[in-house]
Amino acid sequence: MNKLKKWHILKSKMVINHRWCQVRQDEIELPNGKIIADFFVVIRPEIALILPITNHQEIVFVRQYRHGVSEILIELPAGSFDAAIEDAETAAVRELQEETGYVSQKVTKLATLYDNPVKDTNKIHLFLAENVIKIGEQKLDVTEDIEVILIPVASVLDKIINGEICVAGTVAALFLGLNFLNQSRLQH
Repeated sequence: MNKLKKWHILKSKMVINHRWCQVRQDEIELPNGKIIADFFVVIRPEIALILPITNHQEIVFVRQYRHGVSEILIELPAGSFDAAIEDAETAAVRELQEETGYVSQKVTKLATLYDNPVKDTNKIHLFLAENVIKIGEQKLDVTEDIEVILIPVASVLDKIINGEICVAGTVAALFLGLNFLNQSRLQH
């Protein structure tokens, strides 16, 4: 028996409605009757993220500058997409090829997770790409400056533990994807 109740939205208005940033201000009533006049929600596009693994058991990562935290980070290839135009798997495969030049014929959906459900609306769709091969060069957007790096599967956990790989979606995809591969090997 679930006693939790959703919050009731009394009023809602867009306070920022820009192509790259949308923020909604909600006036809400909590289940206990308290009114919060200024709860801000960021309207964000869906994210497709892909874990690409080569035949040599290397993971294809991208290293790039992330302005929000002013850091150069190691991540899995990913990008936003409009779910009304493109499905998550197509977006993930496209991002893999654009950011790295790699492709795969074997893509498996791992999970769909909320990215940051406290304040953001979007989900992150995680995929595994096996037996990836490089077929071309990167096709980067004007804001992208991406270095492609290959990291052996065997050293990924150490890189997470020591903080070299520290982006939440990437870490989730790594654990889910490597667990999926281990389970598949055990069944065969």
